[in-house]
Amino acid sequence: MVSDKHVGGLTDPLALRENRTVDLKCHVTLTMHDLRRISSTDGSHQAWLGDCLTALRMIPTGSVDLVFLDPPYNLGKDFGNGSDRWHDENSYFEWCYERLEECLRVLAPSGSAYFMNSTQNMPYFDIWLRKRVHILSRIVWQCDSSGVQARKYFGSLYEPILFCVKDRKNYVFNADDIAVEARTGAQRRLIDYRKREPSRYGTTKVPGNVWYIPRVRYRMPEYENHPTQKPEALLDRIILASTLPGQLVLDPFAGTFTCAAVARRLGRRSISIEVSRDYFKIGLRRVDLATEFDGEFLQPPEKPYARRHRKDPAATGAAHEQAALL
Repeated sequence: MVSDKHVGGLTDPLALRENRTVDLKCHVTLTMHDLRRISSTDGSHQAWLGDCLTALRMIPTGSVDLVFLDPPYNLGKDFGNGSDRWHDENSYFEWCYERLEECLRVLAPSGSAYFMNSTQNMPYFDIWLRKRVHILSRIVWQCDSSGVQARKYFGSLYEPILFCVKDRKNYVFNADDIAVEARTGAQRRLIDYRKREPSRYGTTKVPGNVWYIPRVRYRMPEYENHPTQKPEALLDRIILASTLPGQLVLDPFAGTFTCAAVARRLGRRSISIEVSRDYFKIGLRRVDLATEFDGEFLQPPEKPYARRHRKDPAATGAAHEQAALL
């Protein structure tokens, strides 16, 4: 038996409050203050089931390197628990501000935060955040339509993301790790004649602040049953840009744990908090924290679909001839 206060470099917030010991031969399960936490054997990944505000208050100040925030947007989405509808806007914003304050508290002085919300809500959060942190980029995640088309106004085909840091002179940004093709140099092979010695433009560049990344679709391998699941490609770029291997990523509104799944694949550590038991179970499976939960075997969603076969041209022609004779 060993102390779980500091396992695999990840401080255990629960153990900070209570001197507990755990058996590291299996996944660690702890329950405290209406929170349930399951962690990997080395402590590098933790999944918390319960209210995120309660869980956030258990995390030490300045211990997180990257926070990815994707809270409910107050649009009435069906998350199975009626958690995306507030009585009025002020109640919603105050609810978010309280949780944002805790996220900024746990963020390290050199840490970064990415905050997502709807186009109509983001101006309020932009003003609130710029008084507390430095907003370095206002990113447009340009995504394809979800299927519901506006008929009396211009429908939204993007979601805004704020990229924020506490110290604009001291933060992680791995430009080379997220470089994309620069068409001017890579495809058109143009030459910059403004230089003393003309030379070709570079073939790669840091992405701009408009990101075209498709939504997660039903037929994609990463699909889970969630109304607002974010694509792994989006989190790939964010985590690669703003963390180093081994650093700690926090997702207080974990949903289907896309952030944690990507963090694990990229060699980062993670804390994920989710209030929905159904989504929590998805997260346990995606991050490989458990194969069962409360006696229930965890398995990927079944995705039945009828494949549309092309009609046999010969059979179609024969049918047309028969119809003509009749």
